[in-house]
Amino acid sequence: MKKIVLIRHGQSQWNKENRFTGWTNVDLSLQGIEEAENAGTLLKKEGYSFDVAYTSYLKRAVKTLNCVLDKMDEDWIPVLKSWRLNEKHYGFLQGMNKSETAEKYGNEQVHIWRRSFEIAPQPLSKDDLDNPRHDPRYASIPPEYIPDTESLKDTIERVMPYWECEIFPQLMKVDNILVVAHGNSLRGIVKHLKGISDEAISDMNIPTAVPYVFEFDDNLKLVRDFYLGNAEEIKRKQEAVAKQGLAK
Repeated sequence: MKKIVLIRHGQSQWNKENRFTGWTNVDLSLQGIEEAENAGTLLKKEGYSFDVAYTSYLKRAVKTLNCVLDKMDEDWIPVLKSWRLNEKHYGFLQGMNKSETAEKYGNEQVHIWRRSFEIAPQPLSKDDLDNPRHDPRYASIPPEYIPDTESLKDTIERVMPYWECEIFPQLMKVDNILVVAHGNSLRGIVKHLKGISDEAISDMNIPTAVPYVFEFDDNLKLVRDFYLGNAEEIKRKQEAVAKQGLAK
């Protein structure tokens, strides 16, 4: 049985402050570090081992991966990073408090910005110093590929070429892959693997630092998928993600 395990990064400092983060390079909170370490401890306890790992260019995902591999004593395995695994770019919303934004624009509008499949927030100005085109991480990427804002559809179109050309074909060579990324980049992958509709994907909430296991047969056909861990705790974390965009 071949496996790909997806993990959303642990709580970031802006998750803690309930801010739209997107491509902003925010660090993990103390809780996020603990969550990541717990994920690694759980994976090791359950007998998981990985041949290769993938993550984004963003610190919160990279640090989560490092914590997981450290707890598994597998920090020696190959790690590949790609900007294509970055979070959805939230445009002008980045840095704003989600609840305060909902109070200003309404819960429905914030839900559209957060979860609509095709509607993106207003773009970040190209002159804004927070625009990723000014970040040295992305200096080698053609400017036309660097987003100023994204819908989930845009995010999936960015992620899937890397998934289809790099990550998934690795299962023909190895048996176990770990991917640590972000809520929306991972929702795109899950949508693809499970054939979830454009409408239904808006209701999917991926909790922080919970291993999401996908098992495949030798023909790379999906056999089953499940979260690893306590079901009640996972449900609580999913509900917390869903409530982030509501006005207080």
